[in-house]
Amino acid sequence: MWRSLASNMLTMLVVGLFLLGGVILWGKTQYTAEGPLETAICLRVERGSNMTKVSRDLESQGAVKSGAMFRLGAKYSEKTGQLKAGSFLVDARSSMEQIIEQVTTSGASSCGTEIVYRVGITRITTQVRELDPATNKFVERANFQLGTDETPAIYTNKLAEPDTRYRVALAEGVTSWQVVEALKAMEMLDGDPGTRPAEGMLAPDSYEVVSGSKRADILAEMQERQQLRINAAWEARTDDLPLENPEEMLILASIIEKETGVPTERRQVASVFTNRLNRGMRLQTDPTVIYGVTKGEGVLGRGLRQSELRKVTPWNTYVIEGLPPTPIANPGMASLEAAVNPDTTEYVFFVADGTGGHAFAETLEQHNRNVVKWRAIEAERSNN
Repeated sequence: MWRSLASNMLTMLVVGLFLLGGVILWGKTQYTAEGPLETAICLRVERGSNMTKVSRDLESQGAVKSGAMFRLGAKYSEKTGQLKAGSFLVDARSSMEQIIEQVTTSGASSCGTEIVYRVGITRITTQVRELDPATNKFVERANFQLGTDETPAIYTNKLAEPDTRYRVALAEGVTSWQVVEALKAMEMLDGDPGTRPAEGMLAPDSYEVVSGSKRADILAEMQERQQLRINAAWEARTDDLPLENPEEMLILASIIEKETGVPTERRQVASVFTNRLNRGMRLQTDPTVIYGVTKGEGVLGRGLRQSELRKVTPWNTYVIEGLPPTPIANPGMASLEAAVNPDTTEYVFFVADGTGGHAFAETLEQHNRNVVKWRAIEAERSNN
């Protein structure tokens, strides 16, 4: 009898262990298998949250079949206590293992709200946008001019949310003064910006920042990027340029940047200034004169006066020889490259052509004809 009982118990134990092993194997398979989510979602994990809350949220959104299984997987992988706050993009069919990896590895949000500050030549445009998980594209929720327009409520509300992401985007051709003033206006940043960076030494680019970032640190990163670009452009320069050093390249690049917004024209504009420098001609470019008036602090907002075109300043290239003493803006990489690799032309003149671009000329006679055409276009526009 005892032998029979022991045999039965042993059999039951073996069966039980077998079943337990099967359950564990099944659970592991479920944990790593493709999930039920049909469309990507944005999972928000609040500060102070826990795996129970997260699992219930995932379950309610159809991202996991079993919240209990999700919690067991987190416990088994020893990640229960590693939960991060943030907004996480959970792709369709993500496994429980993949989701747990997302919410425990990094606190950097991958979806949710992003506030973008676009620092332009004339204004700071603030855009509040949210990532649509279904299309993986941003949807604009608000767009206004910082410091000018009425501040929308959604902007104020999103500033208070800890997982809101921020981006600062500098347009080509902004001045260092404009950048510093823009950073001062961004209330989620911290600290004094310090001494204004030298003109031309801030890289037009997009910078991801976080709430509480130091303004001085952001400016330092902008300068570091620009220095790398300056080094790369100068290293790749062509021969026989009328430029002695990277500083002169930066000055010329800033003039090119302010003279044209048409990408395909940059090297042509560069060729005009290169030809003028090689021939000992004055550059005669309005943006440098404007900089002599404003020093880069704001926008002139009107046409140049004859008295300003005649006034001697270090930046008035109608009266001085060669390049001005400093850049007049922060040029982008394309303008830096154009400055040291201009088109090969005989152009020494250019004027607006009414399309947003310019008409180029090799002789004064050709240039004068182009000027007549441009003035006719201006007159027609003023009459309409």
